[in-house]
Amino acid sequence: MKSSLRTVRLALAEPLRISRSTMAARDAVWLTVEHDGLRGHGEAVTSVYYGLGTETLVRLLTTVDLSRFADPESALEALRAGESFPDDMPPMVAAAVESALLDLAGKRAGVPVHRLLGTDATPVAATARTIGITAPAHAAAEARRLAARGFEVVKVKAGAPDPEDDIERVRVIRDAAPRARLLLDPNGAWSAAQADALLPRFADLGVEAVEQPLAPGDPEALAALAQRAPLPVIADEDAVGLEDVRRLAGRVHGVNVKLAKCGGAHAALRIAEAVEGSGTALMLGCLTASTLGLAPAVHLADRARWADLDGHLLLAHDPWTGIGGADGVVRASGLPGLGVEEVAARADVA
Repeated sequence: MKSSLRTVRLALAEPLRISRSTMAARDAVWLTVEHDGLRGHGEAVTSVYYGLGTETLVRLLTTVDLSRFADPESALEALRAGESFPDDMPPMVAAAVESALLDLAGKRAGVPVHRLLGTDATPVAATARTIGITAPAHAAAEARRLAARGFEVVKVKAGAPDPEDDIERVRVIRDAAPRARLLLDPNGAWSAAQADALLPRFADLGVEAVEQPLAPGDPEALAALAQRAPLPVIADEDAVGLEDVRRLAGRVHGVNVKLAKCGGAHAALRIAEAVEGSGTALMLGCLTASTLGLAPAVHLADRARWADLDGHLLLAHDPWTGIGGADGVVRASGLPGLGVEEVAARADVA
């Protein structure tokens, strides 16, 4: 097998503000693995939070030597056995490599990736759509637009300097989209005292669940909050990998599994097995990325109570197509592999 890399700039349709930062664009590095005339693709995106810039991603992906494997199936087997990467390889890089191998293996077998992952029926899920920290009038207009397009779940970013701004944003979104299920995500912006004061008010506004209300790094505090909170608490930044999730299983109401955070689809399946029967449900999340980056998670969408797979919908131009989502529903393709296709090449692809 031989590999190649490309880099593309992904611009957002509008800047997305969360409690710790505002993002207008990020770079994506595309990995293509070729074998016997077929190609598989994967994507890793830059992340300030995870300390991964473009040069770092390119360097790390370049060090992954897939030529030593006879085919993608043997490479996937080595990956599942923990033999493909050094222990310090970032999960995002592992997830991108696994994506390309799954895409290629699916094409070789003539089956979609979800079949390789153990699901016969094509996964379909209503995805949340994120509204960032923004002015109430803009948030309300966005909520009305999303409701008109068919979105049933809206995720509202919180953690503004004045918590009353968050309350008002959720209130106007609730009024603008009264039938929508609302999720809240402060990205770890609150203290325990703030969460105790604010969560009952958000519950009264009909918020269904809250992601990572407390700063990451103290999972015991998050678990304690979950026991007394008036609405479900989902761990995100405190639930990075399998060991984190095992410590929180049965103690929080949900864990947000992002393939770029945990290391790929097979790592996500191990997490799903770890929480099964514990009372902790799965949320499938994502980073802002293209359809290529989102596709592996969509092939797992049938495993999740909550799907937050809208990263491609936040882009000004998505360079790939194949998982839908514009109507509020993401769908895994029935085509072999990931079932995604690259849109006509653009000048910003290097």
